[in-house]
Amino acid sequence: MDKIALTAGALYLIVLLRAGGTFAVGWLAGAGARRSRFAERISSAKFQRVERAIQRWGAPVVAVSFLTVGLQTAANFLAGSMRMPLPRYLPALFLGGAAWALLYATAGIGVLEVLSRLFAERTALGVSAVAVLVLAVCGTLIHRRRRTSRHSGAPTPDQS
Repeated sequence: MDKIALTAGALYLIVLLRAGGTFAVGWLAGAGARRSRFAERISSAKFQRVERAIQRWGAPVVAVSFLTVGLQTAANFLAGSMRMPLPRYLPALFLGGAAWALLYATAGIGVLEVLSRLFAERTALGVSAVAVLVLAVCGTLIHRRRRTSRHSGAPTPDQS
């Protein structure tokens, strides 16, 4: 079997389980909120209009969210908590999940093939590229941490 098809199939199964599980958790959280002290707030006319709009028009947002980074979980959770009907949610899940799986399977295998060729043909260059990548990620994390702590007023490691 073709490795892209096998990878895409595995990723598709993973995304269906993960996103469907997030939807289910959202559904349960929404049901719990409807029985909690927030029940009065979420029964207002304005909230009900928003809920109906998400139930009716949220499926395209769910489908497109799979092509973004960081929006998938929020879109699936919101669809669940706002009780999007399954006949609207499932097609969005199946289409968006398929697009996500194909995108990551083709791009992921391409990157792995380039990296494996680089390490096989020029090991020193491959190790150097990975070292530069690790240093860049670490530098970015340190920079963000220091910037965040400066804005919050907490002392940075240099100030203590």
